[in-house]
Amino acid sequence: MLELRNVTIYLKKDGRCIADEFNFTLKSGEKAAIIGEEGNGKSTLLKYVYNPNLTEEYSSCSGDVITRGKVSYLPQTMTKEDQVLSLMEYFESAEYYMYMDILAKLGLSLDLIMSDRKLGTLSGGERVKVQIAKLLMEEPDILLLDEPTNDLDIQTLQWLERFILESRIPILYVSHDETLIENTANVIIHMEQLLGKTQCRISAVHCSYRDYLSNRRSSFEHQEQVAKKQRENHKKQMERWRQIYNRVDHRQEAISRQDPSGARLLKKKMHSVISMGKRFDREKEMFEEFPLEEDAILAKFDENIRLPNGKTVLNYSCGQLCIGERILARNINLRVSGNEHIGITGRNGVGKSTLLACLWNELRTRKDINTAFMPQHYSDMLDFEKTPIEYLAENYTKDEMTKVRTFMGSMKFTREEMSEKIGNLSCGQQAKILFLDMILHGSNVLLLDEPTRNFSPLSCPVVRAALNRFGGAIISVSHDRKFLKEVCDKVYVLDDKGLSLAGTE
Repeated sequence: MLELRNVTIYLKKDGRCIADEFNFTLKSGEKAAIIGEEGNGKSTLLKYVYNPNLTEEYSSCSGDVITRGKVSYLPQTMTKEDQVLSLMEYFESAEYYMYMDILAKLGLSLDLIMSDRKLGTLSGGERVKVQIAKLLMEEPDILLLDEPTNDLDIQTLQWLERFILESRIPILYVSHDETLIENTANVIIHMEQLLGKTQCRISAVHCSYRDYLSNRRSSFEHQEQVAKKQRENHKKQMERWRQIYNRVDHRQEAISRQDPSGARLLKKKMHSVISMGKRFDREKEMFEEFPLEEDAILAKFDENIRLPNGKTVLNYSCGQLCIGERILARNINLRVSGNEHIGITGRNGVGKSTLLACLWNELRTRKDINTAFMPQHYSDMLDFEKTPIEYLAENYTKDEMTKVRTFMGSMKFTREEMSEKIGNLSCGQQAKILFLDMILHGSNVLLLDEPTRNFSPLSCPVVRAALNRFGGAIISVSHDRKFLKEVCDKVYVLDDKGLSLAGTE
């Protein structure tokens, strides 16, 4: 069991509250998904639950976390200390030979586990698999997972879904994979920042994700209707009241001094009318508030971006795709023309991100197209020491600065976040900066490595819709099942033999 009592968390950099006396209990068999927009503190809450010391450098926290049994935690990114370890060193204390079934289900061979290969040389998905395997070998009583689906191939995603669904131990997790949340969560914890991030709200509801969204929408619509009706009725009441008030006031002014009795009656009536107005004002204070809702926002790509249907965007051939001396795949051929939206999927470690980086080197210097790249590791493109304003406004002219601030404001960056180092922002906010850079530069060819993986499940539909409408070409590596279905015209599978259309390999 896991219990939170009066957990309050403030961020030191801007004094923003992300949790205010939050109380919650997670029981056996419950799987709670923490959702919320980028930068709302999901990972911070999860870290605090596991070990308050992990958050003390950048946040001020109070409250009690009560756990029973062993708690295991998967961080969002592997620590630098772990990345320099060999796999043999990483699993040194684990009796991995007793958990061969777990290794097999995760597609991890015993030869890999016992090798001298450094963790830092593994693909993103392989790192996640290795960490999950070690966690499960600890046989935890409570499992905390921060973005367990990041970079996982579809086969492992489906295994992870089954594991979470069938597990009896309580699991608290953050994920941006809508399908995973839809298929596994029976508790939803929604972290929101309202009124320009000046007010936080956390809702914990015991239901499925679909039911949560449906019930929330119905509740908001009902609340909005009630609030609107109350104000409409009040407006009519006040109009009738003003008519009565003006009529009595006019008669008071017009009454003759020869009729003091009538004047006293009118004065008494006026007191009654004024009392009625005060009563209406008191009733107004009890009106239902219009619902506050945090909308997912992404700036739009220019609708005028278009590529001719016959335009050759890419005609790529590669005999061998390698990392160092290791051959990942052979005989890769990919042709893209016009405004095609191409998806590339495949098992972890097969070289999808390596291929996309090769395509970036192929296209980046082309003058007839304007290509942008969103890599797997954002630090490959973003300067983490710069602020978003410095990175996006290249020449620092007044007009550029104003335009960048306007765009960032529309994507719900606060002034403090605009002036914060990019490296200190959440991964979701860093992803927004990369998207904004593409938009500001008018890019008409997008190379995207897992573009939705750091957006909240509430933002992902907005991101998918924006990319679906994009009039240029897209070549994207993704394991997001909704993204592949809604955005991509063609989906290729990469394996050691090359690329083949999904369903034909």
